[in-house]
Amino acid sequence: MKKHAGADDLLNVVQKSVDSARRRFLRTSAAGSVAAWAAPGLLFRQPAPAAGRPIRIGFVNPRTGVLAPFGEGEDFVLAGVRKILAAGIVVNGATHPVEILDRDSESSSTRAAEISSALIKSDNIDIMLAASTPDTVNPVSDLCEKNGVPCITTNAPWQMYLLGRGGSLSQSFDWTYHFFWGMEDVVAVFTNMWGGVPTNKVVGALWPDEADGRAHSHPKLGFPPTLQAKGFRLVDPGRFPRAASDYSSQIKIFKSEKVEILTGVLTSPAFATFWRQARQQQFRPKIATIAKALLFPSAVETLGDHGGGMSTEIWWSPSHPYLSGLNGENCTEFCVNYEDTTRKQWTQPIGFLHALFEVGIDSLKRAKDIDSPASIRDAIRATNYQSLVGRIAWEGKPAKNVAKTPLVGGQWVAGWKFKNWAEGQKFKYDLVIVDNQTDPEIGTQRKLEPLSQT
Repeated sequence: MKKHAGADDLLNVVQKSVDSARRRFLRTSAAGSVAAWAAPGLLFRQPAPAAGRPIRIGFVNPRTGVLAPFGEGEDFVLAGVRKILAAGIVVNGATHPVEILDRDSESSSTRAAEISSALIKSDNIDIMLAASTPDTVNPVSDLCEKNGVPCITTNAPWQMYLLGRGGSLSQSFDWTYHFFWGMEDVVAVFTNMWGGVPTNKVVGALWPDEADGRAHSHPKLGFPPTLQAKGFRLVDPGRFPRAASDYSSQIKIFKSEKVEILTGVLTSPAFATFWRQARQQQFRPKIATIAKALLFPSAVETLGDHGGGMSTEIWWSPSHPYLSGLNGENCTEFCVNYEDTTRKQWTQPIGFLHALFEVGIDSLKRAKDIDSPASIRDAIRATNYQSLVGRIAWEGKPAKNVAKTPLVGGQWVAGWKFKNWAEGQKFKYDLVIVDNQTDPEIGTQRKLEPLSQT
């Protein structure tokens, strides 16, 4: 039987429509597959990191009291770190919010121990960070060691940290780790600087009866053996109270022994008192190189027109050739940002405070099990990190728990301005690098010049 023509036409139309639809489906399906492979987030979205529990970082540093200058830049550093950590950190595929519990040691060892105990036992911190002289670093570290809490510290010469806590080069600690320079470095820096100025090589020392003073005067680890080896004659009037207010006896001895190089380790107020009395009693050394007291611009400014020419150690400066692995800034950029934000002059501790958080955060990120204190401790021990203050790695020298950082010599100069400095920033004195024999990678900016004798 012959098919009806209209029916054939209709069948052909329907078949063509089906074929066309089939081809469109295949094209669309193929394109969709390609798109899915090219952009997995569209059809096959990658799973977001799981939400982890909050990680708690304890931080102890002096904000008030005689050591307050060490904590002057803390607000700036914490604000920057907290901004970076706002989205949390990823540890083993889980994103953890991070809380920083910062506490003021009030420049007191007793207070440092009290607040550390509360952070450990009540706040249940995962890691402790602490800084600024043995008064804070040592009691905090001791409590962490006792309670099995991972701890990183800085801003105290390593001998005072290690030996001051009862450790030794062969017998160190398990939970507590420290990075900074040591007495051998400050002795080398000071004596290297002095060699650049003609003097009679007679050195008068102001070493008080406290941890820093005893370390500087130590017969084996301090200044005495190196001074003798390099041909300097030491005039040491002996230990005196940290809060002494009358230095007449020391000044009398220095004058009678014709001291031309003054050194010591004092707080800023103590040195200001000494220097005022020295000028009143006509003691005029050619060089005054004082540890700790002359670290901060505010301390030098209290000396008025007699602050220029003072010399000290430089742990860190805008001219150091390092880059932060946390915020990407170099040392100059970090200092310019600090001054623009705070309207205050840069200080040495800000670099180390920032590096302390860099190393702590890096260790947390590398921990295999964030709920295991031992895992966090092992991550600290395995650190090999390029920070704002240089490379940090605990490699067993000079001790298992100590990583050394560079040290150079500097002098406070009136009217100096760094070539990369922000426009409009003017300060009475700037600290410039005058000797880099201990680390030639850090460039010098001028030579040490003798103090004015007027």
